[in-house]
Amino acid sequence: MSLQTEARDARHRLRQDEIITAARRCFRQHGFHGASMAQLAAEADLSVGQIYRYFTNKDAIIEEIVRRIIDSRVQEMVVTSSNIHLAEMLAWRVVKNEDDDALMMEVAAEATRNSRVARMMVEADERMFSHACDKVSQLHPEYSAERIRACVEILAVMVEGTSYRRLTPQKASAERLYTLYQQINDYLFKSEES
Repeated sequence: MSLQTEARDARHRLRQDEIITAARRCFRQHGFHGASMAQLAAEADLSVGQIYRYFTNKDAIIEEIVRRIIDSRVQEMVVTSSNIHLAEMLAWRVVKNEDDDALMMEVAAEATRNSRVARMMVEADERMFSHACDKVSQLHPEYSAERIRACVEILAVMVEGTSYRRLTPQKASAERLYTLYQQINDYLFKSEES
């Protein structure tokens, strides 16, 4: 690859990054469904035509945002050695990236109206679920595939439910919730013989 091609590709990636950054702000303010390409272009300080040089439509931008969020979450899963901090994160409603959580809620809402976005959600969930199953399998090679899938499903419900519950005041003390979440975690990850 020539230096000229590399430079052009780098400029292209930089412009895509700028559009994605502007789109994230715009979508957080107006929602995926409510944000127009004109609003997105204004936020990016570009014309709509310029945005179409980098993304075919708004769904393609949403798809790239989802891909990046899932890439980040998968990477976090890869570098984390266990689920030891899960109870703490759930009880105190700790969030790694509030914007990512909010954008994924927007994606879920848009998925109720847009079949392409619904497919993106299914693909993103499959990717996260698969990586989570691989992680649990590494930590607990003695578990059956069915038990791993069940444990990951329960964890997903707790994590995603907590993401939604962050929108409302917490009804129980974080300390009490921590104890209960830790008991659930201990139950899920005890040995098959126990």
